[in-house]
Amino acid sequence: MMDNLNDKIKGIRKSIIEMVTAGKSGHPGGSLSAADLIGVLYFEEMDITPENAGTTDRDRFVLSKGHASPLLYGVLKEKGILKEDIETFRHIDSKLQGHPNMNYVAGVDMSTGSLGQGISAAVGMAMANQLSKNSHRVYALLGDGECEEGQVWEAAMAAAHYQLDNLCAIVDFNGLQIDGDIHEVMNPTPLDEKFAAFGWHVICIDGHDLDAIRKAYQEAKETKGQPTVIVAKTIKGKGVSFMENKAAWHGVAPTQEECDAAVKEIEEA
Repeated sequence: MMDNLNDKIKGIRKSIIEMVTAGKSGHPGGSLSAADLIGVLYFEEMDITPENAGTTDRDRFVLSKGHASPLLYGVLKEKGILKEDIETFRHIDSKLQGHPNMNYVAGVDMSTGSLGQGISAAVGMAMANQLSKNSHRVYALLGDGECEEGQVWEAAMAAAHYQLDNLCAIVDFNGLQIDGDIHEVMNPTPLDEKFAAFGWHVICIDGHDLDAIRKAYQEAKETKGQPTVIVAKTIKGKGVSFMENKAAWHGVAPTQEECDAAVKEIEEA
């Protein structure tokens, strides 16, 4: 199972690089950093399949940091849900736009892009499930820079108030945003203490340790009476050595030569 999952995660990372290169724009750094988190989520935790992707009778995922759409498209491709050619990414008339659109792409549960709004939508989904006695869970991926948005904390307050224990947020804490180090741009830390103060159950992990990720999702499911947030320490650009821990790769497309080198490195890892 581990080898198969590793292959799937490599496939996600390769797709990220290939589509951003083909689109000549996009956000590789923060897509690569969360590939392990989302790989475990889609292949071992959530019950989404090509057959039920168009329904609400399943677990759902909101990419709150919508600019990381290559990550979402990559995992949907590996799951056999995405049918569009990833090389059309960000092209005119392509369904694979820079921010995901739920009206165009199967398996996209919320159109996102304006930071802070995705987690708010996820709170609404979780509340709807709670009211309708739908036992399925809702997951949302946020960026650490996104946590500078006030709307994130309004959503956090509401989720705790309504005891949404069917909601699990994941913070991709890679420490870098488009303008640089988050601590210098607008320091949102300590994220663990802030979420705890808002009434959330908090789990802090290494976001590239697959066993730690598995255990965190299990702990989130077992936590009752409050929502859970997984604060995952990650490496921006993970898997491509010349991109790792470099804010410059937040929103820049590789050249074809850089793409070929990155794909080779991912394949050989």
